[in-house]
Amino acid sequence: MPTGSYSLQKNHTVCSSGGGSCGIKAIVFDLGRVLVDFDHRIAAKKIASFADKDENEILGLFFDSEITMSFEEGKLSPLQFFLKVKEMLNLELDYESFVRIWQEIFFFSEKNRQVYELALSLKEHYRLALLSNINALHFEYIGRAFPVFGAFHDIITSFQLGLIKPNPLIYQKTLQILQSSPEQTFYTDDRAELITSARGLGIQGFVFTGVEQLKKDLSCLGVKP
Repeated sequence: MPTGSYSLQKNHTVCSSGGGSCGIKAIVFDLGRVLVDFDHRIAAKKIASFADKDENEILGLFFDSEITMSFEEGKLSPLQFFLKVKEMLNLELDYESFVRIWQEIFFFSEKNRQVYELALSLKEHYRLALLSNINALHFEYIGRAFPVFGAFHDIITSFQLGLIKPNPLIYQKTLQILQSSPEQTFYTDDRAELITSARGLGIQGFVFTGVEQLKKDLSCLGVKP
């Protein structure tokens, strides 16, 4: 068991253990705004031209709304999701056009590249997993457009598991897949509330604020690339 204590401060987690190995065997990365960046406004602005709602109203629908969460949990198929959006927005778009707009919100930054390269170096010595709240359309697009999935042994998604972070069950499933105990599992995510949930199970969780901080957090638990 780790002997250090951890606290969430100013959107990142500070290690007070003074270094040393905590026996980390598995490392879990979030996807969005860690390995790939995105902006929902890109899609909202385009869709506003074909809907009876403005960009901000559409943005509210796309970000953490009940319908989007259902899509990310795999409760809706891509076509079912489209038909619900079409009805809610009185949308004058066909399915194929909507999919293109919905998918093309991602971009690969220098920060993303550095995280990807760090993950690749860690893969040689640790079991690496990607754990993401994501829907089927975004997952398909990222897999086609960006190289990031190749850095991981396991790709774990909300729509495939039928669970969404911060539900503790998704972290428990992840531990089972990795065959790792909570105290031997490092997890980084850009959202503090998701880290808090994972840490409630004993997982070594750290809020992602940048590559250098991530390296410090890993080093704090004795993890070296």
